[in-house]
Amino acid sequence: MVRAGLTTERVVLAAADLADEIGFENVTVAALARQFGVKDASMYAHVKNVRELRERIALLASGEMIDRIATAVAGRAGKDALVAFADAYRSYALERPGRYRATHTQLDPSLVAGTTTYSRTTEVTYGMLRAYGLSEPDLTDAVRLLRSTFHGYCNLEAIGGFGAPRSVETSWRHALDALHVALANWPRAEDADSG
Repeated sequence: MVRAGLTTERVVLAAADLADEIGFENVTVAALARQFGVKDASMYAHVKNVRELRERIALLASGEMIDRIATAVAGRAGKDALVAFADAYRSYALERPGRYRATHTQLDPSLVAGTTTYSRTTEVTYGMLRAYGLSEPDLTDAVRLLRSTFHGYCNLEAIGGFGAPRSVETSWRHALDALHVALANWPRAEDADSG
């Protein structure tokens, strides 16, 4: 029997909050059941297992993150859009560490089917990069560069991995300046292929 007041959406949102508190890897069905003061079996009316629970956290977090980024970049182009995108990415990663960690989970295609989260992520990201005049395969390469840079920086910042006395914020700003220059002067794939 499903406990009154529990819905899949409420369970997943509570699990996402729990991930931010105790770490994504520590979220279990049992830990979530304790949060609600119910038996583990009550959770299985909403999720099949811990894998599905974590995948649903990932889907929720990915949607939240792209919503934040899309709002930040709306009406902007070029460097302004890049900075807004990067700042929104970073703030989400640092404010929602468990959720952010979840966004790097491989998802079951059947769970993603029917959602717009990943197509919207591609649309917003590629839209921001097209202002730099990029097309495929350069778009894919640029996305990989940005994702690697943002993810690496946020992970190191979150664990206090920057030990030099220079301001982490100043280094972030300079990194974004450098990324803008790299994108504005991107070596086009067709140029490399013809050389």
